[in-house]
Amino acid sequence: MDQTNKPEEKVEEAAEGVEKTEAAAVVAPDDAKWYIVHTYAGHENKVARSLKQRMEAMGFADRIFDIVVPTKDTIKVSGGKKETVKEKIFPGYVLVKMVLDDETWFLVRSTQGVTSFIGAANKPTPISEKEVEAIQKFMTQAQPTFQTNFSVGEAVKITDGPFTDFLGTIDKIDDARGKVHVLVSIFGRETPVELDFLQVKKI
Repeated sequence: MDQTNKPEEKVEEAAEGVEKTEAAAVVAPDDAKWYIVHTYAGHENKVARSLKQRMEAMGFADRIFDIVVPTKDTIKVSGGKKETVKEKIFPGYVLVKMVLDDETWFLVRSTQGVTSFIGAANKPTPISEKEVEAIQKFMTQAQPTFQTNFSVGEAVKITDGPFTDFLGTIDKIDDARGKVHVLVSIFGRETPVELDFLQVKKI
């Protein structure tokens, strides 16, 4: 039975990081390994959805177990507002846990948007469970990181706080805390002031 038409929420779930296929309840055999699939830029989520639909429709659920688009939560500062977005850790790559044989290789390789498997001499090379665990831990870090387009040495205007309307130069950027150190001229001397990303804007 063709199962390609899935509810929208299931389709979107495939694009949000770790995608557990319906076959995930099946215990993967020892010869099931994690492989890295290279995709066209920006096609990672589409490839994950397409591959999931194809493997279910064609009865490969006992040989393809997990499809993962590695992402992490990132706080993006734009237009004076913060929003949490899913940022791809490895743009252009999808991880697939599968039993590699001629049929599964062809199914994955012929999925629209896939350019190749990663490996030596055109032979797919599996990655270790240790590497996969490290990626998964990185994906589930409790504290999201910040993403901003500021750079050290850039001139900015302070928009909030006691130094509102002062001009300064970015001296340091703390992405983990969402803070910048701005050198502000006070009494003719440059004084470092720590500010939130939302308290400054580009000139």
